[in-house]
Amino acid sequence: MSPAAGDRPAPPPAATVARIVDVALEEDLAAAGDLTTDAAVPATLTAIGAIVARDAGTIAGLDAALTVFQRLTADVDADLAVDRHVADGDAVAGGTTLATLRGPARAILTGERTCLNLLGHLSGIATATREVVTAVTDLDVVVADTRKTTPGLRALEKYAVRCGGGRNHRFGLHDAVMLKDNHLVAAGSITAAVAAVRAQVGHTVSVTVEVDRLDQIPEAVEAGADVLLLDNLDPAALREAVGMVAGRALTEASGGITPATARDIAMAGVDVLSLGWLTHSAPRLDVALDLHLEGAGA
Repeated sequence: MSPAAGDRPAPPPAATVARIVDVALEEDLAAAGDLTTDAAVPATLTAIGAIVARDAGTIAGLDAALTVFQRLTADVDADLAVDRHVADGDAVAGGTTLATLRGPARAILTGERTCLNLLGHLSGIATATREVVTAVTDLDVVVADTRKTTPGLRALEKYAVRCGGGRNHRFGLHDAVMLKDNHLVAAGSITAAVAAVRAQVGHTVSVTVEVDRLDQIPEAVEAGADVLLLDNLDPAALREAVGMVAGRALTEASGGITPATARDIAMAGVDVLSLGWLTHSAPRLDVALDLHLEGAGA
């Protein structure tokens, strides 16, 4: 089921998307440009390009992917018409045409791979997220991502998670405190670490403490952690941990969770499932671009 228009997540800022696209195009074109297309395709040739989902899935990053062609035609005297047939967050069947381009054949061919790389990757994340969200839809649990993202693509990857019905964990080191095992070693104890960050950031910033043993839970709760990240605990240990916390902090299960294991872990009663898998291992959605010449039976 696709979300209503008012429920769709806000995309990253246009300037952020343009920067990502420009880096991707520079990587492909460098100083010499598209040697193949520029030699084989006349500069005046126009064409129609249909972007198609070969498999069923949830779409994310369509506008970002189409920005590729807009950037390629921005500085040339050529018209580009874009018709979007679906929106980010839509669930589509295999064979669905997602968008149609009409314009210079060179730009369409040059931008094809960059467009499909972005669209397939982001739609794969959205599709995997939707799978997990659907698997636990009857349980009182939030499905979230982590900071295990592709360098440079975090804004788009986290947007794709939202398109699939998930929520975002912290965006970076700058917007929430998470005391992980190495922080606790450096600080000396959970109590000392929580006290130090509370003195620095104040009461308005959420503080998460990672625990990987049940005997750490009483100290973390007493220290005033807002969230306990229960790292790599099996469902039985998670159930015991939830009982020990007894609602005094949010409980988050993390570590090695996949779509296959998400429901069993969620049934332990935790408040949040955080899956690095969504952004670092979700399979890409198979998308393609089919090119036709004007008047040739598009």
